[in-house]
Amino acid sequence: MVKSKMTIQTLGWTPALQKSFAGFYQNGFEPARVAVEDKHYYVVFTAEASLSAQVTGKVLHAAGETAELPKVGDWVAVKSVPEENKAVIHHVLPRRSKLSRKVAGRETEEQVLVTNVDTAFIVQALDRSFNPLLLQRHLLMVRDGGVRPVIVLNKVDLCDDVPARLAAVAEIGGGAQTLAVSAKTGRAMDRLAQLVQPGETIVFIGPSGVGKSSIINRQLGAEAQTTTEVRASDGKGRHTTTWRELIVLPNGGLVIDTPGMREFQMWLADEGVHETFPEIEALSAQCHFSNCGHTREKGCAVLAAVEQGALPRARHEGFVKLQREQALLGKAAQRRQFQERIRKSRAARRILNESVPEGF
Repeated sequence: MVKSKMTIQTLGWTPALQKSFAGFYQNGFEPARVAVEDKHYYVVFTAEASLSAQVTGKVLHAAGETAELPKVGDWVAVKSVPEENKAVIHHVLPRRSKLSRKVAGRETEEQVLVTNVDTAFIVQALDRSFNPLLLQRHLLMVRDGGVRPVIVLNKVDLCDDVPARLAAVAEIGGGAQTLAVSAKTGRAMDRLAQLVQPGETIVFIGPSGVGKSSIINRQLGAEAQTTTEVRASDGKGRHTTTWRELIVLPNGGLVIDTPGMREFQMWLADEGVHETFPEIEALSAQCHFSNCGHTREKGCAVLAAVEQGALPRARHEGFVKLQREQALLGKAAQRRQFQERIRKSRAARRILNESVPEGF
């Protein structure tokens, strides 16, 4: 783990956070930022040290969902353990941004990946693993989380037709800034570095093997993140990064590396859909029905644009697929919330019945 000139401001502390933390100071707490999460065990950075930490039982009990527990990037109120390199987390401060997905498997639950980030570098490789559909989903997650997206196309040295790939990305990018780089040769890495400002937090997301850790090593000038070679047979990489980790760069910026995701399913999105498909959002205003689903309705301006060739059919199909997934996920989430309310109600009645003395 790399640390350089650690101060509370280096970690991203702002005057607004300082003001909101006043009450915690009065009760003997100090601010810290979560750097590593491993189930209920953490590493937090304070202005003075890097400490191992755990949450209190009260915090653990009060969290209705695991998404409410501390995550990498969170600001927390802690108390240090005297004469030990440890701390106890008592409160999680409100988040100004977050990146979430649905947990892997059949469960309908939010998994918060990182919080309080300013910019997300969405990394794709310009080799056989290039996946525009996955890029589109990552863009949706980032925008819906209130984070600025930057598309980073790595391994430009392995691509025979860079302009064609850039054109494909421009079609789905929704105006997101795009950089074609090479962590191996150093191409455009200086432009990437200029986007990492002191006190700002950057997160790298993308599948395994696209070179996220290699890019970070270029920024650090050291092998801080372990890297592995991509298989030549299929262009796929192994999961080198195994956990999310907040790293302080030499220039005072902060970066979070994330593991490649074997399974990526969207969590509930709202504004991110509109920002990822701005051309469809603009056309929707011309539809005959205000609640048009853009699938088979009469007077649909979106369908008309597809038939006229003004809107690529692939863009429309991607939009409809995501909308359908969001609708199903929303229904599943509502069912889960309803079942949870019933469970809590039954538990409360059971506790009440057990507490009433006999004869009443």
